[in-house]
Amino acid sequence: MTSASVPVAGHRKRPPAAPARPAICDPFLMSITLADARVVTPDGVHDGWLTIEDGRITHVGRGNAPGNGHRLSGRYVVPGFVDVHNHGGAGASFPSGDQEGARRAAGFHAGHGTTTVVASLVSGSHDDLTRAAAALADLCDDGVLAGVHFEGPYIARSRCGAHDPAQLRPPSRSEFAELVKAGRGHARMLTVAAELPGALDVIRDAAAAGVIAAIGHSDATYEQTLAGIDAGGTVATHLYNAMPALHHRDPGPIAALLADERVTVELINDGVHVHPAMVRLAYEVAGAGRTALVTDAMAATGVGDGTYVLGTMEVTVAGGVARLVDGGAIAGSTLTMDVAFRRAVRLVGLSLPEAARITSLTPARILGLDHRIGSIAVGKDADLVVLSEELEVEGVMRRGAWLTEPR
Repeated sequence: MTSASVPVAGHRKRPPAAPARPAICDPFLMSITLADARVVTPDGVHDGWLTIEDGRITHVGRGNAPGNGHRLSGRYVVPGFVDVHNHGGAGASFPSGDQEGARRAAGFHAGHGTTTVVASLVSGSHDDLTRAAAALADLCDDGVLAGVHFEGPYIARSRCGAHDPAQLRPPSRSEFAELVKAGRGHARMLTVAAELPGALDVIRDAAAAGVIAAIGHSDATYEQTLAGIDAGGTVATHLYNAMPALHHRDPGPIAALLADERVTVELINDGVHVHPAMVRLAYEVAGAGRTALVTDAMAATGVGDGTYVLGTMEVTVAGGVARLVDGGAIAGSTLTMDVAFRRAVRLVGLSLPEAARITSLTPARILGLDHRIGSIAVGKDADLVVLSEELEVEGVMRRGAWLTEPR
């Protein structure tokens, strides 16, 4: 942190399937039709309707819906957002491993349309990481979380951002195997600096284990980054942030990660981490199929300014911007995915289908879950967000159950 379905290019192996998520309502789900809606699908925005039965989308139609249904008065329906890089919210931090807090954080983000969230840890001791991974794995079993992301400890000291330098260490194949074991099949992603001794072996191990190898917090050269991609790296952890800037004689990791068709790039679209013009540039190069917006949210998200702890580091939030108390490095964000979506449309200039793709379908592909979530299509889970004309969240549905019902 700082931050049509085909497999993501470069993935060597699809991650283990996530456990079936439990229904969030009565065991016998009612059929519901959402009518008079503007439905955002990968091929456009259509005036129409959709029907949900037993938590899945069974029909998507245009024009008037059969019967009455739940009329949305022309509001937009987009797929539920998928956030693959999130450290917490509502005053709770995923790295703490506190299950009650993690549930609260996931619930808060669900209220902002994020129906699938991966819990990101930060660099810590071996014991702290295995303990947190084991605790969060329980919530993955329960369907609250979609997996665990180890952001560190195998990152560059010179680009550690809000990670505790004392907790950084060289990549270890044996330790990584223990972290994966602690996650009980829910380890989803590992961020590693490709230039570190032993990094390529760990990247290969991650790819072989079905864990997404992400390259980030790195001082790697262009060539070292390509070596990491060749070893199995398929994601760029918050592109631009915690890595050297582009230089015409020393392109570094940004050029390698952006240009390689095997890599999907994360972007923190909050206006603090990345200027909208640079989000647009990355999108123009990587395209919707290789661009994923993330929040990199931390505990202050949804709470407000004040002092917080991220891992072992003290963070102060002022004006919604999180920085380390010691040194002032950006320490995650207070972003939610609905804001990232609105910014993508209003400031980056993307269409609604494009914005939906990079906040839902592409991140779902990263996780290997695009057959179930990420777009509005027959057979997929009814994870949906109802948006107003101003793109404000007015309703959220997860697996056919309203978390927030639009009026």
